[in-house]
Amino acid sequence: MSNTIPCRKMITDSLLEFGLQNKNIVAVTTDARGSVTLGDFAKQLPGQFVELGIAEQNAVGVAAGLASTGKNVFVCGPACFYVARSLEQVKVDVAYSNMPVRILGVSGGVSYGALGATHHSLHDIAVLRCFPGMNVVLPCDIYESRRLVESLLDYPHPVYIRVGRNAVPNVYENTDIPFEIGKAITVCEGKDLTLIGCGETVWHCQQAALALKEEGISVRVLDMHTLKPFDEEAVKKAAAETGRIMTVEEHSIFGGLGAAVAQVVVGNQPVPMKILGIPDENAITGSSKEIFHHYGIDAEGIAAAVRAWLK
Repeated sequence: MSNTIPCRKMITDSLLEFGLQNKNIVAVTTDARGSVTLGDFAKQLPGQFVELGIAEQNAVGVAAGLASTGKNVFVCGPACFYVARSLEQVKVDVAYSNMPVRILGVSGGVSYGALGATHHSLHDIAVLRCFPGMNVVLPCDIYESRRLVESLLDYPHPVYIRVGRNAVPNVYENTDIPFEIGKAITVCEGKDLTLIGCGETVWHCQQAALALKEEGISVRVLDMHTLKPFDEEAVKKAAAETGRIMTVEEHSIFGGLGAAVAQVVVGNQPVPMKILGIPDENAITGSSKEIFHHYGIDAEGIAAAVRAWLK
């Protein structure tokens, strides 16, 4: 379905709505209220908004401190900085200290496509999955983003949320979806192969499955929105029932979705598997659409990879 609202805007609009009802909700940012779309929140709730300037490390520390007093804190800014420049603070102040901070990383993956590898965020899943207690969620559209915010109103653990910059097509029709942190959602049923995506690749998996269905190829699609805690049961079920798994991620092929799925498959239900993602190189520059196409993680590339594999 078409859509003109970025996931980041759905999240911050939801934060404003809930923040008007609950003074414990606080937003922290680092000279990024424009790119995060926190302008309305800052205007209407100045007492629940903290601006740190370009100081992501300080922002994470402040967010952890606020969380320790019972505040429900969302620290928001570019993903590439919050999982690189401030990684030690995320590790120690948030994860090690078990502070229920929500780190909203916007423009994740290759959203800053033209700015190159310094601004791409293609290592975040791999790094943050290693931190004990840290949860990692990549919503695929605005409806899932809304449900995620609702789930975080009383969630007791730290969470990293990664969303892109631009509006993306909707996978779902509304918020009436069985969303639960740590539980994958079956987007399409199928028996010949399972495609597992996360974040923006879920829509591409869905579109590939619909195209392949016209050719008589039955593809299951799983929306693995949560990378940690990980839904091992959904993976084992898919492996047992479809016999092949292909993962698709806007992330390095090392340590991300594909690695998480492979770990489950190898240890429980060995089946043939392929990982589509960004190879061991600095990703090319260009728009997200161009980069997705170049690396074959758009609907066209996914469908082609499935056809080639099944032949």
